[in-house]
Amino acid sequence: MDINKEQLVSLIKKLKEPKILVVGDLALDEMIYGDAERISREAPVLILQHSHTKLILGGASNAAHNVSTLNNGQVSVCGVIGDDYQAGLLIEAFEKANVDCKYLIKDKTRKTTTKTRISGSITTSITQQIVRVDRQTNELLSAETEKLMLANLEKAIPEFDAVILSNYHIGTITPEIIKRTIELANKYKKIIVVDAQRDLSEYKNVTSMTPNLPDTQKSVGFFIENEEDMKKAGDKLLAQTNAGSILITCGADGMFVTEHNQKYTKIPVFNKSEVFDVTGAGDTVTAVYTLALAAGANPVYAAIIGNIAASIVVRQFGCATTTEAELLDAAAKL
Repeated sequence: MDINKEQLVSLIKKLKEPKILVVGDLALDEMIYGDAERISREAPVLILQHSHTKLILGGASNAAHNVSTLNNGQVSVCGVIGDDYQAGLLIEAFEKANVDCKYLIKDKTRKTTTKTRISGSITTSITQQIVRVDRQTNELLSAETEKLMLANLEKAIPEFDAVILSNYHIGTITPEIIKRTIELANKYKKIIVVDAQRDLSEYKNVTSMTPNLPDTQKSVGFFIENEEDMKKAGDKLLAQTNAGSILITCGADGMFVTEHNQKYTKIPVFNKSEVFDVTGAGDTVTAVYTLALAAGANPVYAAIIGNIAASIVVRQFGCATTTEAELLDAAAKL
């Protein structure tokens, strides 16, 4: 595809300008590392000698972190955490990432969503994940906490240029929060982008959405095997949601943008040979795509910039972020 490099560079340089609100399921990734020492006498399990722990923002928190590194911290999160030890760790990670937390709500009845990955290694091998422990509350918010969230949305949305609605279906994003977030974004003429894993038809009248290929197939009800299927899927989602555009992420096959009036654009993947870890790449795409839309890009150029960002973060292990300098360097090599 033909890309106007001058336009692309200009848009990347504008990513620092928009203010973004991230509404969604906030999570913390706790990475615990150790060296395999011996087999326990108590049970046939490895004993790890702890070496270090790394805290990474995950879920909707990862989208906020990706925004923060590109717009100098002009980002806030609106979500719910528990009143527990992990809540303190999550807030500490937000502060380190320069993400504003004034719209966080603590709920004593809920756990702070935390994914703990325990990995071990020996001197002659690479590090291997051994087990993952999840702490989370899957029920929808209580009526009282939902009311607090809605009040925060009323205060927050007018302050921002764009809203990311990130639904990992852990319980924060209730039907009423979906409805009210979209209503407020449209009332104040804000860009709103949805990143959800299922029930895509629930999100009516948004600026755009960024489903991956498997979630798109579930939503439209058929397998996507070729470009014609992709066009039909994009058109069906547009008809179901009345979104301004649909960006379908297709992993190693790149991206596909569908706009109204049967306008379709296939975007190839960048740096395909250098993929190490796709964890969190979808959050990066949504974050950078939203920033680019808010900076004045059309959906295709916003998707191209999101694609460049994803090509950078997949070269790193775990959820990762990118910078303006890295985006400009990668854009120059297209």
